[in-house]
Amino acid sequence: MAKPKRRYVCQSCGSVTHRWQGQCADCGEWNTLSEEAPATVFSAKHDLSSGGRAIRFEPLDAPGEVPKRRSTGIAELDRALGGGLVPGSAILMGGDPGIGKSTLLLQAAASVAKAGGTAVYISGEEAAGQVRLRAERLGLANAPIQLAAATSVRDILTTLGQMDAPALLVIDSIQTMHSDTIEGAPGTVSQVRGCAFELIRYAKETNAALVLVGHVTKDGSIAGPRVLEHMVDVVMSFEGERSHQYRILRSLKNRFGPVDEIGVFAMEGQGLREVGNPSMLFLSGRENPVPGSSVFPAMEGTRPVLVEVQALIVRLASGATPRRAVVGWDNGRMAMLLAVLEARCGLNFSSCEVYLNVAGGYRLTDPAADLAVAAALVSALADKPLPADAVWFGEVSLAGEIRPVAHGGIRLREAAKLGFGSAFGPAEVPGGSDGSRYRGLALLPNLVDRIMGGA
Repeated sequence: MAKPKRRYVCQSCGSVTHRWQGQCADCGEWNTLSEEAPATVFSAKHDLSSGGRAIRFEPLDAPGEVPKRRSTGIAELDRALGGGLVPGSAILMGGDPGIGKSTLLLQAAASVAKAGGTAVYISGEEAAGQVRLRAERLGLANAPIQLAAATSVRDILTTLGQMDAPALLVIDSIQTMHSDTIEGAPGTVSQVRGCAFELIRYAKETNAALVLVGHVTKDGSIAGPRVLEHMVDVVMSFEGERSHQYRILRSLKNRFGPVDEIGVFAMEGQGLREVGNPSMLFLSGRENPVPGSSVFPAMEGTRPVLVEVQALIVRLASGATPRRAVVGWDNGRMAMLLAVLEARCGLNFSSCEVYLNVAGGYRLTDPAADLAVAAALVSALADKPLPADAVWFGEVSLAGEIRPVAHGGIRLREAAKLGFGSAFGPAEVPGGSDGSRYRGLALLPNLVDRIMGGA
């Protein structure tokens, strides 16, 4: 590295010399030369304070054209996106292998293309003939989709630059793309980050809606660098068990709409079918009331969904180690709820195996499910069925209090619409009962007395 030269600047006239002297040679002033901190070679090369082009600022309150969303033709997908595709947005969709990501996006691309927009589908995992074969099975063979099989981002961007910007661009998947300017195999951190950056830059410049399909790891999180989720505008997760018919499209991040919105689909022979009323899907098969079954009005974004919570209590012989198994809910939260039932209500679960399941493979994260789970556990322990037309919701504290939860009125209205005549929850519910016979509970022992007493 070259040694930086010393500089002495006159504080009066600003002249520069490379050696110190008592008098400035230009202005004649004495003792005005001072040494300036030398710039290193690195700082000289990477000084970004000059040499660029000026950018244009726009006032936030200035009138301007607001981007108009484009419908995908699939109402549940539009709901999860917050109302449709935003021009220039970047969407990352992840999900387990075989869950239906490519099927859903192929159906969306076909719908956009049939509506008059240009849809480009680029597959890095399948040949064009294989995608065409899948389209024939789905009844989409006549859709005017621009289809290609490629993995080079340079080739993709060069080809897209020679045509009008598409309304929808699908890249399936980002882990198969590679850039020749970056060393490393496709799928590495540098390749995924670099390829995604170039594709997102193209989408922002041309107002094309970009959808990137992402692989997931064994724990369900999107594979690759976490910065990929920060770069995109929307992160969506396609969930569900392949053994079940239904699929849930969940919005995890959305810069243009509410998060935690869901779209519900059912996998059939002709592809994914929208489920307009998911509550009926999760409540099917409840003709005969059985002990340990309760109904919980969950909130997914702005949509209320009624799901069934099932509990089973198996009494063991003395000395046996009981088992705790949870499907669809948090295991640690159930352990906490069992402790509250034992400490505050005097119930004994220590000699019993406890099994908890959310019907249909649905996954609950709402803390308002505490009361529904507690009702199912007490019902199973007492071997007494709960009222068939009742819903239960409320958060349970460690002191045994039943605390208020958000959107109580919306939950009750959805329950009343589906024919549930009674509801149990916190003492006060914002928005009123709206037709349901609402019964407030202040403490968890009140719930136990009501179930044990059969009221």
